[in-house]
Amino acid sequence: MKINFKEITLLPNLISLFRLLLFIPFLILFKLAANDWSYRSYIFYTIILAFITDLLDGFVARRTNKISEMGKLIDPLADKVLMAIIVINLFVLGKIPAYYFYTIIFRDMFIFLGGIIVSKKLNKILPSNLLGKLTVFSIGVFILSILLNVGTESITYTVLLIVSLALCAASVVGYTIRATEFIKKAESTNVTQD
Repeated sequence: MKINFKEITLLPNLISLFRLLLFIPFLILFKLAANDWSYRSYIFYTIILAFITDLLDGFVARRTNKISEMGKLIDPLADKVLMAIIVINLFVLGKIPAYYFYTIIFRDMFIFLGGIIVSKKLNKILPSNLLGKLTVFSIGVFILSILLNVGTESITYTVLLIVSLALCAASVVGYTIRATEFIKKAESTNVTQD
């Protein structure tokens, strides 16, 4: 797998890089929120901004035909870095249950490490799929509900929690199946060529 670092200047990759750099305001806002939970509204709007850039980078890449290996790397990296910062801080502040925190961290570490293995075997980065994007979206909606002070006893909280946990499990299984199929296909192609 060869990544051309000059591809960082492509517009969709600059959008992804901007999203990655949002980790700085997130760190500042969570530090402030530790002493004053009213700062959660700024965290809420920063998450919305990150979500818009996540939609925008993919749209621009497809529309301008600027899909690149750098983009396939930086887009999910930005998602995982921001998700980790948000989830860790919410856990430290006691806003999400421990089992939810560990589920998200396990999922992201599994997919990150799996991505390294798969990219070495395939010599390219496995792009994210619809199930992965739905999972991240469901986690985001659950986190936004917490920032909107939806009560932990409410049906909305329970449904969002269960849906995002179920999608986390499904995305791990789905990623494993998909990665295995890609590797088998690549290996069978190599055998045929030999």
